[in-house]
Amino acid sequence: MTTIEATTETASWWQRRHGGERDLRVAYFCMEFGVDEVLPIYSGGLGVLAGDHLKAAGELGVPLVGVGLLYRGGYFRQGLDTDGRQTAEYQPVDPEAAGLVREPAEVEVALGGEAVRARVWRKDVGSVPLYLLEADWLTDALYGGDREHRIRQELLLGVGGVRALAALGVEASVFHMNEGHSAFLAIERVRALVGAGWDTDAALEHVRATTVFTTHTPVPAGNEVFAADLVERYVGPLAAEAGLARERLLELGRVDGEEGFGLTPLALRLCAYANGVSELHGRVARETWACLWPGRPAEETPIGHVTNGIHPATWLAPPLAALVRQAGVDPHAAPDEARWERVLALDGEALWRAHESCRARVAEVAGLDPGRLTIGFARRFATYKRAGLAFSQLERLLALPVQVVVAGKAHPADEPGKDVMQAVVRLARDPAHAGRIVFLENYDLGLARALIPGCDVWLNTPRRPLEASGTSGMKAALNGVLNLSVLDGWWAEGHAPEIGWAIDGRTDDEDAEQLYRLLAEEVVPAFFDDRPRWVEMMKASIARTGARYSMHRALAEYAERYLPAHAAGSGGRG
Repeated sequence: MTTIEATTETASWWQRRHGGERDLRVAYFCMEFGVDEVLPIYSGGLGVLAGDHLKAAGELGVPLVGVGLLYRGGYFRQGLDTDGRQTAEYQPVDPEAAGLVREPAEVEVALGGEAVRARVWRKDVGSVPLYLLEADWLTDALYGGDREHRIRQELLLGVGGVRALAALGVEASVFHMNEGHSAFLAIERVRALVGAGWDTDAALEHVRATTVFTTHTPVPAGNEVFAADLVERYVGPLAAEAGLARERLLELGRVDGEEGFGLTPLALRLCAYANGVSELHGRVARETWACLWPGRPAEETPIGHVTNGIHPATWLAPPLAALVRQAGVDPHAAPDEARWERVLALDGEALWRAHESCRARVAEVAGLDPGRLTIGFARRFATYKRAGLAFSQLERLLALPVQVVVAGKAHPADEPGKDVMQAVVRLARDPAHAGRIVFLENYDLGLARALIPGCDVWLNTPRRPLEASGTSGMKAALNGVLNLSVLDGWWAEGHAPEIGWAIDGRTDDEDAEQLYRLLAEEVVPAFFDDRPRWVEMMKASIARTGARYSMHRALAEYAERYLPAHAAGSGGRG
C-alpha cells in the first residue's frame, strides 16, 4: 500500500489533514539538535526543542528533514574544580555508535577563498532523516572558537546544508530556519536560482516567500552579529554570484545604519513567516525588530508567535507514561486526538505512587531526604535567569522543610554565568547546608529525564521578559511537577492557580519576597497538609500541558505557515 493510498486507520495526521500537498517537504535547519544523550551536539533548550520537533514530525507524518552539523568534539562535559568553578572537557563523538550512517555525498563550500569539503551523515529520528555535515577541523565543537570560526561553521550549515540536500536529491519546498545561525542558506538559495537564470529580485522574493524563521531569544547576546569586513570576506563572493553587491548584502543584515551584520535581521528580511516562541516573546520580538519596518506601528511588525512545545513520549517519566496510557491517552497523537483530559479521572493514589517512584530515583542520585519538598532548578546559567534568587535570603529558605536541586551549564565564554554557578556550588558544598542544596554536574538529556519528574516544584526565576519560552517548565508540568515561576515565557500564558504559582514582581527584591511568601504560605502547606488538593493540581497540570504544550500542537501551528509557503513557491524551486 503506497503512502497516498493509506487507509484512514493507517494514515498519519498529516495525510488525513493535508494529504493533497503531496510534494511539500520542509527542510528544518538548526545549529544544534538534541535527539538523545549519545549524540551530544546540543547545548540546551534550542537543540532539545529541535530534537523534539523532529520526533513529533515523524509521529504526525509531517514531510520534514532536519539539517545540522556533526561536531566531532560534541558539546562539553561539565566538571567542577576545587573552587567550584566550571571546567569543560570535550569528548569525541563516535558517529557509528551514535546510530549515524554515512551518506554517499560530499559538498564543497568556499570559505574565505579556501574550498572546504564536507561529509554528510544521516541520523534517523523515527521516520525523519536528520542530515549532519562534517568537515575536518571546522566542525570540531559546538559553540567553540572565535568569530571567524563561527561564521565558517554557520556558512557550512546554511550554504553546505542547501547543497547537501541537492546532492542527496531532497527537493525541499519550504525552508525553516530555527534561529538565525543558518540564515546564510537564503543567500545560497538566491545564488542557485540566479545561476539557473532567475533575476536577483525575483529570486529574493521566491526565497522570502518559501522561508519560515523562528527567533528564540530576546537577549541581545543571543542574536549573532559579525563585523562587516568578516561578512564581506566570507559571504561577499557568494552574494556576488547571487547578484548582490557589497552594500546591498550588508544592508540585509544592518539595523538602523549601525555597524555590524546581524543574522536575525538577515533572516527576518528574507522570510515571509517569522515567529517568536511564546505569546510574550512574540510581543517582545515585534518591539525589538520594529526598526526593520520603518513607518509601521510596532504592533504591526510581521512577527507572530508559535509557543514552544515538548515531545510527550520523550519527557513523560515511565511510571507516569504507563498510567496515562492506561487511562486511554495517546502521547504520540495530535492534541485533538490524544485525549489528555482523561488524566483528570486518574486514581489519585496511583498517581502519587508513580510520583513517589520518581522522587525516590532523584533522592538516590542526589542524596535527598524523601521527607522534604524538593524544588528543582535546572537550566543554562545565564545571569538573566537569576539562579541565585532563591538563595538571596538563605535563612528564610532553610527554615522551611524544603531542599533544592540545581543543575545546568554556563556557556564556555560566559564568565558572569560561571560566577553565578560557582556561588551556588559553594553553597551546595558548605557542610552547613548538607543535603538542603545540591548541585548535580553535567546536566544533559539523560539527567533531565531523571531529575525533572522527581521534583515536587519547578522553579524558574528569569528577569522578565528575557525568557523566551522556558521549556523545562513544560517538561515538569507534564509530569505533574507544579511550577512556581516568574510570569515570563510560556508561563505567562500557561499559568493558572489550578496548576501552580506565579511570581510577578517588578524588581529582584519583589520577586524574592514573593517567592519566599508563596513557599511559606501556600506551597509548603499545600504539599504537607492538603495532599488531595496537591494531587488534583498534578492531574490538571498533566492534562493541560499535554494538550496545550506538546510539540504536536506547535507543529500543527507551524503547518499553518508551511502550507502557504509551499503554495507560494509552487511555481519554482530554490
